Amino acid sequence: MDIVSANRKRNFAGRILVASVLTGVFIFMFTLSPDSNSTKAISRHEPGVTHVLVTGGAGYIGSHAALRLLKDSYRVTIVDNLSRGNMGAVKVLQELFPQPGQLQFIYADLGDAKAVNKIFAENAFDAVMHFAAVAYVGESTLEPLRYYHNITSNTLVILEAMAAHKVKTLIYSSTCATYGEPDKMPITESTPQKPINPYGKAKKMSEDIIIDFSKTTNMAVMILRYFNVIGSDPEGRLGEAPHPELRDHGRISGACFDAARGIIPGLKVRGTDYNTADGTCVRDYIDVTDLVDAHVLALANAKPGKVGIYNVGTGKGRSVKEFVEACKKATGVNIKVEYLSRRPGDYAEVFSDPSKIRDELNWTARFTDLQGSLQIAWRWQKTHINGYGSHNN
Repeated sequence: MDIVSANRKRNFAGRILVASVLTGVFIFMFTLSPDSNSTKAISRHEPGVTHVLVTGGAGYIGSHAALRLLKDSYRVTIVDNLSRGNMGAVKVLQELFPQPGQLQFIYADLGDAKAVNKIFAENAFDAVMHFAAVAYVGESTLEPLRYYHNITSNTLVILEAMAAHKVKTLIYSSTCATYGEPDKMPITESTPQKPINPYGKAKKMSEDIIIDFSKTTNMAVMILRYFNVIGSDPEGRLGEAPHPELRDHGRISGACFDAARGIIPGLKVRGTDYNTADGTCVRDYIDVTDLVDAHVLALANAKPGKVGIYNVGTGKGRSVKEFVEACKKATGVNIKVEYLSRRPGDYAEVFSDPSKIRDELNWTARFTDLQGSLQIAWRWQKTHINGYGSHNN
């Protein structure tokens, strides 16, 4: 099979689908309610209703966070440019929460400051959950400027819009990659931040900007540094569906599932000579349901003039080889494994000390059975062979 040709066909089809999706998006935005009550509700603050802007809400983690917020009766606006997210996830949310004024989707790029400012001007946001970001370590070493622009510059755009429109609460999606490769485990919030790849560096820069800006305002800020995310909605409504062209950069869970379904011939494990028990990387795998619980708790506990910084992980490191064995059991497939050289920018061992978030926010990871989380995710994968459809359909 001519892979390049196939990719071109998929990209061409993807562009057509994106065009049709955008048409549908605009129709949806202007037909939320025949009497425009929903538009009025979204454009004004309402007592007892918290309106949250979820950037990147069409993505894996962002869509799960939006689902949880909607279940808890928050008003949600998703802003996403669909470069990494899926319109299919948004459609699921729209079907689950069709009530006027509860959910809206806006197609926009956070790099467009004028568009972002317009969104803030037309919507009465009470808080921002900022997920939108490119987020692959290996890709960041190949395209560093893209990462600094997408993560750091776009965060600055969001902060400027928040300042201009007096939105005072920010929950920022950060990462353990800001720590780099610490000398001691487990990682605490006071562990020195020494990122070793552009992804981690761009996130740390964003953190620094947020913290500096917060010192001149009365903002309520929560920064969540989380570890390796797995799993999916236990009720099977949402899952992880990276675009096909990102498979080489994707999370290990996605690669395991692709191998189990025969989409790829096997799983490629990069690096077997790390200074760990079995030579493969050790990571702290956090279930996406636990992660979004942490975000909602952070939002509820955000305090004006304060910056809260929390690690979100299980506190237990698992090696890549352990992960592969758990994936084999979860899928029931004897996945072929190929061992390769290290991936640029990776680090040997990272796992968290989550005691701070436990003590201050009363959060503890509940879904800590690695195989169990993978089984839940596998159920969604089996019933969504093409993810949410071809690209953003």
